Amino acid sequence: MRGTACAASRRFMHRVSIELVPRSLESLAGHLRVLAECFPSVRTVNIPDLLRFDVRSWDACHVARRSVQRAIPHLRAMDFSVKGVERLAGVLRERGLSEVLIVRGDAPQDLGRRMYSTTSAELIRALNEMAPEVRAYAAFDPYRAGLRAEIDSVHEKLAAGAVGLFSQPLFDLRFMDLCADQFPGVEVYWGVSPVVQDASRRYWEVKNRAFFPSSFQPTLEWNREFAVSCLEWARERQQALYFMPIRVDLERYLGGLL
Repeated sequence: MRGTACAASRRFMHRVSIELVPRSLESLAGHLRVLAECFPSVRTVNIPDLLRFDVRSWDACHVARRSVQRAIPHLRAMDFSVKGVERLAGVLRERGLSEVLIVRGDAPQDLGRRMYSTTSAELIRALNEMAPEVRAYAAFDPYRAGLRAEIDSVHEKLAAGAVGLFSQPLFDLRFMDLCADQFPGVEVYWGVSPVVQDASRRYWEVKNRAFFPSSFQPTLEWNREFAVSCLEWARERQQALYFMPIRVDLERYLGGLL
């Protein structure tokens, strides 16, 4: 029985991703070493494309693939023209990447940076046509535009060819349950992120329009307990999770949990 339980645990770990911030190739290498040493059963990472750093997500994922089985770069739809998707497909092939997460993206602070009106659904559709071997995930953010509007947007992305979703981090299992019921049969990586300062909570509430349960406490202990609850929920419902450890040491946050 123990062997069966261990095998099931290993299978579940394939449903867990860790979001890594590519501040530099050196810092990325450090994060990957921590994963290899402390969380060897986690074989998936997802990496955002943050304009304030020099390392692009697809280059970071190319490096990460040397350490993990799956590396999923975030692509900002507004950075790409639908007419230029052939070049994007070529970049992904050159770096050996077969999965991406398409997000709309926020307007850059550098007003001189080129932007396009491309929507997530348009980029997903164009990429599917040009590179059908690339599996494109879409973003799910139930906060910013309201749940009903976001559900409609997600169905548009799924119709365009998205194979699954990555959610904005959620902080209440009841809300996670409600959202999961809207997408039966869809592969969703539900976001979980520690918030350990009152200032961070205010950021999530003001910037991202997130909300927290009345039981929430901005402590590492509360966030570790919530992570345990999310892992149990995901195993029971055969869902997937990704952890986004912002301003928290990964080993302190998830040590002993994964």
